[in-house]
Formats: sequence, C-alpha cells, structure tokens
Amino acid sequence: METPKIFESEYRFCKLVWKHEPIKSGALSKLCAEELGWKNSTTYTVIKRLSERGVIKNENSTVTSLVKEKEAQEAEVEELLANKFDGSSPDFLAAFIRKGKLSDKDIEELQAMIDNLRTGV
Repeated sequence: METPKIFESEYRFCKLVWKHEPIKSGALSKLCAEELGWKNSTTYTVIKRLSERGVIKNENSTVTSLVKEKEAQEAEVEELLANKFDGSSPDFLAAFIRKGKLSDKDIEELQAMIDNLRTGV
C-alpha cells in the first residue's frame, strides 16, 4: 500500500501527533494553537482531511497516527529521488554529500549503513 502524501503544513501537524499520541483532539487543538498558530477550525479541518486520507485516525476524540513518522520520511525521500534525481540514489547522495556538512561521526554512520547493505545485515 502506498503511503498517503503529507503536505508541508500537514507534516508539521503530524510531528505533533507523533510526539504526543495518543492525544485528545481538544488537547491537540490547543497544542496546534501554541506551536503552529492555528485556530481550532484549522486543526479540526486538518484532522478531518488526514483522517479521510488514512494518515491519522480520530476515534472517540482521540487522535493517533496510521502513518508513522519513518514511513512518511521514506515516502518523501522516494518522491524526492523520483522527481529531482530521476530515481538515482547515487546522484542524490552525491548532492547531499557535496552540500552537507558531515562530521566524522556522520561519515562513520553512513559507511556502517553502506557496509550493512553489502553484507545484508
């Protein structure tokens, strides 16, 4: 099953859900007002929209995620690869490495991931 698209403002909302779930919709609305500057109506509209798309569930006024943060991140990376790098992971990584400021620890972690891919771990 394909992960539903989560747009940028929705993603900021989802980050609050992921951090606080399960969370009552009233408490989530207050949190959105504090963190995102949203009105109650905006929060409830986003809850409804994301519920209809299968991103979150609002049951008995309790909001939980159906799409987890890692799944959303992986879907974003897949879309980025497809749209900006013609599906080429090496091109993406080359751009990331050229632009990024990688610490020695970052490089070691990336190398360990590559080594694990090679060995199938």
